[in-house]
Amino acid sequence: MNLTLRNDYGCTEAVFAENCGFDKFYKIADLLTDTLRIRFTNKIDDSDTSYWDFIFKGQKLTLHYNIYDGVSIFPRNCREAAKKDNDAVMELAKVLTATH
Repeated sequence: MNLTLRNDYGCTEAVFAENCGFDKFYKIADLLTDTLRIRFTNKIDDSDTSYWDFIFKGQKLTLHYNIYDGVSIFPRNCREAAKKDNDAVMELAKVLTATH
């Protein structure tokens, strides 16, 4: 799994795949639920974008898919993300890349 860390929006964003389809999004969602026992607390789906919220180690994060941007994970409150939110994204990114 490819991983790129960005900080374009004032928070850490882990980009797992760019220019991909929903299949990659669902594969990562399955890894989160099957490997880490994460439950999604809120799901917003559109024809070309999805935002699925979840909690990892006490931090509120979002699994995001967009037809143009690919699949990524970032803190739910991106612009107001605390260091512990960004650290959770980085830790989760390491776990996901190690398991796949």
